[in-house]
Amino acid sequence: MVIHLLLYGTDGCHLCEEAARLVHEALSEYDVTVQEIDIVEDSALLNRYGQRIPVIRRVGAMEELSWPFDRADLVRLARTRPFA
Repeated sequence: MVIHLLLYGTDGCHLCEEAARLVHEALSEYDVTVQEIDIVEDSALLNRYGQRIPVIRRVGAMEELSWPFDRADLVRLARTRPFA
């Protein structure tokens, strides 16, 4: 089963770059797609995530992780059962 993740951030954010690297390293053994979304392009996303980026969310699950998160947090997110 493919795990779809959304990584909210913005260009020039060193924490966002670090988070993207961590996501790819931590979840390399999983079948994962990661879509990076620039929150600056959407005012609703900017209002929701502007003070918390980077944020990672699994599509189909309620949980999202705000920075700082680590390898264990990401593995736990990958193992979260999505909605039916």
